[in-house]
Amino acid sequence: MKNKNTFNVMKMIMLFFVLFSSKAILAQIEYPEDKAKWKFSVEQKGDEATIIAEVKMETHWHINSIVLPKGVFGLPTTFKLTKTSTFKTVGSVVEPKPIVKHDDASDEDLSYHEGKIFLKQKIKVTSEKDFVLNGTFSFQTCDATHCLAPYDGTFKVNVKGLKSSANSEITPIDDQVKSVDSVSEAAMTNVENVVKEEKVSNDVKLNNSPQKEEKKSLLAIFIISFISGLAALFTPCVFPMIPMTVSFFTKQSKSKAQGIKNASIFGISIILIYITLGTAVTAIFGADALNKMSTDPWFNFVFFVLLVVFAISFLGAFEIRMPNSWVNKADAKADKGGLLGIFFMALALALVSFSCTGPIVGSLIVEAASVGGITPIIGMFGFSLALALPFAIFAMFPGWLNSMPKSGGWLNSVKVVLGFLELALAFKFLSNADMTWNLHLLEREIFIGVWIAVFTVLTLYLFGKIRMPHDSPIEKLSVGRVLLGTTTLLFVIYMIPGMWGAPLKIMSAFPPPLQYSESPTGFGGGITVAQKGGPEGTHLGPQNINVFHDYDKALAYAKEVNKPLFVDFTGINCVNCRKMEQQVWGEEGVLNKLTNDVVIVSLHVDDREELPKSEQGVFKTIDGRNMTVKTAGDKWKLMQINRYNILAQPYYVMQDVNGKDLTNGSADYEHTSKTSDFQKWLDAGLKSFNEAK
Repeated sequence: MKNKNTFNVMKMIMLFFVLFSSKAILAQIEYPEDKAKWKFSVEQKGDEATIIAEVKMETHWHINSIVLPKGVFGLPTTFKLTKTSTFKTVGSVVEPKPIVKHDDASDEDLSYHEGKIFLKQKIKVTSEKDFVLNGTFSFQTCDATHCLAPYDGTFKVNVKGLKSSANSEITPIDDQVKSVDSVSEAAMTNVENVVKEEKVSNDVKLNNSPQKEEKKSLLAIFIISFISGLAALFTPCVFPMIPMTVSFFTKQSKSKAQGIKNASIFGISIILIYITLGTAVTAIFGADALNKMSTDPWFNFVFFVLLVVFAISFLGAFEIRMPNSWVNKADAKADKGGLLGIFFMALALALVSFSCTGPIVGSLIVEAASVGGITPIIGMFGFSLALALPFAIFAMFPGWLNSMPKSGGWLNSVKVVLGFLELALAFKFLSNADMTWNLHLLEREIFIGVWIAVFTVLTLYLFGKIRMPHDSPIEKLSVGRVLLGTTTLLFVIYMIPGMWGAPLKIMSAFPPPLQYSESPTGFGGGITVAQKGGPEGTHLGPQNINVFHDYDKALAYAKEVNKPLFVDFTGINCVNCRKMEQQVWGEEGVLNKLTNDVVIVSLHVDDREELPKSEQGVFKTIDGRNMTVKTAGDKWKLMQINRYNILAQPYYVMQDVNGKDLTNGSADYEHTSKTSDFQKWLDAGLKSFNEAK
C-alpha cells in the first residue's frame, strides 16, 4: 500500500510538472495574428461603398505588400471579397506605398508595410436589401530576424442595400479572434512547439508549394498512364482490333472524311468511357480517400493481393472477363449505327478487351491511391488517350496499316512480360504493409531476393527456356527478345550485391531501407545502436546514422552536444524519402556531415504508434481545420502543417539548440534531389549555426 501511495504522489508531481511546462511553452508561442491585428469597416454613400481593412502591427514587425517585386520569394498579403450577386468590385485593392529595401541575406528587394496601414477595396452595391459581405485575408509577419508561418483569416461586414439610407456611415466589427482549440496542454507542448521563422538565403532558393507538388504528381500519373495505355495496345485483346475496327469505319463510311469523323468519334468514346470510370472511383471514395488509403497497411495488403491476381491472369492461369450479357448488349446496340452505335461499339471494345486492359487499369487505380485527389480521372485520361489514338490515326492514314506487325504469339509474350512486372510491383505494397506494422517479415534481403527470383524467371522466359500456357512454340529468338532478356539479366546481376548491403541506387525507391533488414550494417555486421556508440533514445537510421524519432529528446541532445538539429519530416512508405536517403545522404561530403556535425530527428508522419492519452486530442491547424491527433504520425503531421504550412515528404529543416529555424530555409525533394544542391543547403545551415554561436 505504501508503494502504491508513493506512486500516486509521483504521478501527481509529474502531472503538475507537465501542465506547468505546457503553460510556460505556450506563453512563448508567437502567433502571427498577435503581431498584426486586423479590423474591418465599411464607408458607404448610396450605391458606392469602400471596404476598409485596418492593419495595426506591433513595433519591429511588418507584413509584405500586396504587390511584390518580380521574383521575390516572400508571400504577398491578400485581401479578397467573396463574390456574390449583391455587389460588384470596382478596381483592385488599394494599399499605401510600401517600404522597399534590399535584403543582403536573401539578395532580393523586400516590399513591406509596418506600423498602421489601411487597405481599401471599392464596390458598387446592386442589392436592394441589406446584406452581409464575406471576405478572406492572409499575411505573413516578419521582423529583422525571422518570419512566422502564414496566417489565413475570414471576415464579414454589414453593407446597406439600395433602399436603405444613402448617408455615409462606418460599420466596424470586432478584431478577428484567433482560433486555437486546446484539448490537451501536454500534447500542445510537443506538437505546437512554436510557429517560427522560415527565411531563405541566396545560397538556396526554395519554393515549397503544395500546388506545384500536386501538379508534378498529376503529370507523373498522366505519363505513367499514357505509357500503360501504349503497353495495353500490344496485347492479344486489343492489337488485332485496330485493323478490324479501322477497316470497318473506312468501308462503311461514304467518304474518307466521314470515315475519319466516325473513327475520331470512336476514339473520343473510348476516352469518355475510361474517364467515366475514373470519375466514378473519385466520386465513390472521395478526392482524398485514396491518398489516405495508400498509407493504410490493410489497403496495401489488399493492393498486394489484387496485383498478384492480375499478374497470375496475365501469366495465363485464367482470364478476367466481363459478363457475357454485358458484351452482348453492347454489341446489339452498336449494330444500330449512328453516334450512339459508335459509342456502344467503343463500349463493346472496352468490355471485350477487359481481360487484357483490366489488370493494367486496376494497377493504375492502385498507383493513383498514392497521390489521391483527381488522379484516377487523370490516369484514365492518359490511358484511354494512348488506347484511342491508333484508331483515329490509322483511320486518317489507312495505308499505314500495311506497316503494322502481324498478330501472333508475340502479343501473348507482351502480356506475360507485363504479368511478371505486376508481380514484382505487388511486393512493394506488401512491403509497405509490413513496414507499417513493423513485422519484419519482408525485410530488405527477402524483398530483393523475391525480385531476383521474379526477374530471373522473366529472363529465362525471354530466352525461350520457359513457356507459358498460351505461348506459341519459339523456333528462333527475335532481336527484341534477346535485347530485353539481356537487360533483365543485367538487372538481376546488379541486384545480387544488394543481398549483402549494397545500396542499389537505381531501384532505391522500391525495397525497404537499409536499416529495415536482417543486417542493417551490412553482411556480417549485426551490431546494435548501443554497440555503435549511439546516444540513448536513438535508432539505427539511413546510412547507419544514429537518428532520433522523438523531437523533444533530439532537441535536448542537440543542446547538450551543442550541434544543430536536422529535422527530417519523412514517411515509412515515402518513395522520395528512400531515394534521398540512398542516393544523396550517402554521398561524399554529405554523409560525414550528417554523421558528425548535426543531430538528426526523423519524424515519420505515417507512424501508427498510438500516443499516450494525455497527448491525444483535436487541434486546430493553421488553415482553421480540426485535426484529430491520436498517433505519433498525427503529431508530427500537425507539427509540420502548423509550423511550415506544408505536408510533403521528405521535408528538411535545420534548427539551433533552442529549436529556432536557421536562415538556410527549408528543403524539399524537388530542390535537393541533387547531391550538390543538398550539400549547399546543408553547408549554409552549418554556417548559419556557427555564426550564431
